[in-house]
Amino acid sequence: MLARVDTCTVRGVEALPLRVEVSLTTGLPSFTVVGLAQSAVREGRERVAAALRSSGYGVPNRRITVNLAPADLRKEGTGFDLPIAVGILAAHGAVPSEALRDVIVVGELGLDGALWSVPGVVAAALLARASERTLLLPEENLPEANLVPGVEAVGVPDLVTAVLALGGTGAPKYSVRPPRETASVVRGGAEERGALKPSELADVSGQPLARRALEIAAAGRHNLLLVGPPGVGKTMLASRMPGILPPMCAEERLEVAAVHSVAGTPRGQRSVAVRPFRAPHHSVSYAGLGGGGRPLRPGEISLAHHGVLFLDELPEFRRNVLEVLRQPLEEGVIRLARADGAVCFPARFLLVAAMNPCPCGYAGDGSDRCRCDPTIVARYRGRISGPLLDRIDLHVEMGTAHGLRDGNGIAAKDIAGRVASESTAVVAKRVRAARERRRDRYAAGEDYPTEQRGAINREARLLLEALTVRFRLSMRGRDRVLRVARTVADLEQAAELRESHVAEAAQYRVSAIR
Repeated sequence: MLARVDTCTVRGVEALPLRVEVSLTTGLPSFTVVGLAQSAVREGRERVAAALRSSGYGVPNRRITVNLAPADLRKEGTGFDLPIAVGILAAHGAVPSEALRDVIVVGELGLDGALWSVPGVVAAALLARASERTLLLPEENLPEANLVPGVEAVGVPDLVTAVLALGGTGAPKYSVRPPRETASVVRGGAEERGALKPSELADVSGQPLARRALEIAAAGRHNLLLVGPPGVGKTMLASRMPGILPPMCAEERLEVAAVHSVAGTPRGQRSVAVRPFRAPHHSVSYAGLGGGGRPLRPGEISLAHHGVLFLDELPEFRRNVLEVLRQPLEEGVIRLARADGAVCFPARFLLVAAMNPCPCGYAGDGSDRCRCDPTIVARYRGRISGPLLDRIDLHVEMGTAHGLRDGNGIAAKDIAGRVASESTAVVAKRVRAARERRRDRYAAGEDYPTEQRGAINREARLLLEALTVRFRLSMRGRDRVLRVARTVADLEQAAELRESHVAEAAQYRVSAIR
């Protein structure tokens, strides 16, 4: 007796179709799983057998052979439990084979027959929609599957309900447990209670230059580095970035949901519209930031896809960990090559980094608290490589009430609250208008203005040439100055690049830590 059940496995953020073949033959009772199955898949034999017994079906007293095809593709994870159990029941006649033709089955089984959630359901739902099939999955994963428009998904709480949903016969005589109420998505100890309200930018006092840089970064998707002593508001400003970014479109929300689903940190219906904000600790590993592990899972840079990646205390990160940022900052993806193949995770994020000017944090703050030797300061700042700094468009040095730098700091009147700061809504409106202007000016998907494609007057061109020579800008640096200048012009609703736009862009390019 032979049965076939369609399922899938996730590679990167893409679901690959697989087929579970189950054969029941005469001979000494055994249970074998073949097809390059890894340990979690092989251990599923015990879970499946216990679940069948607990659900009242029992394990056929036959030689059971399960083949996961194609056999040359590595199989990892626990999502094969349910398709294997359904295949055994189908081979034994408890589930009609016709019901399995247009269904993709995924799910992990508990020893009592209950179904547990599995990662990568959004990718599985996309595969089911593309193949015009129904997705049968654990009930807890149903909210994730419903994020994919146009897919038919059926969530079940246990093996018994799954068999009945497939039109199975020979179900146990006792009543089927009622489906559990769809659980809220709980990850990391925090329960999802609705979309998060963005922090208010008006709460930030002073720091006009840093606030302006934050607005430019949001409008043009430019990376930002904030340098200043402790307590000047670097982290506070960075946390306001998601609030001034435009809302995600439907395609972006689906991409973000797929990445978080694969990582096992699904985003529910309400929070999926909120742009991700990831702030890993400086002790994060290479795999934690860039992705890796077994099975391969996306790292923090992919979890920040279409959102913000905030790296506080930038020099405290290990240098080899920071270098993983180079490719994603340029290409918007990260490619991980392993012995069994390569995967590609999306990683188009907005980088906001913060650091102190020296190890003690008080260099140049206008006080005499800093006692750091110049050699120590240079070594501290040198922990960040030049190529990485070259990929950060905006460098801003922030001051305190005692050490204002070119007006960028917190004045006494700001602390007293006599100066009202612009709200998040006001800045977000300008950011949306600038992005719409850029979208109207360039073809869809193109975001690299050049002197030939963008109008620039003679004075601005001459200033750009002089700055290139004066600061020895690389071709990338020159292009980044031009891009920032174009964003400044968009914020002012200007059609032509003027000298003032280039001058403002250039002041951010001269690094505050060089």
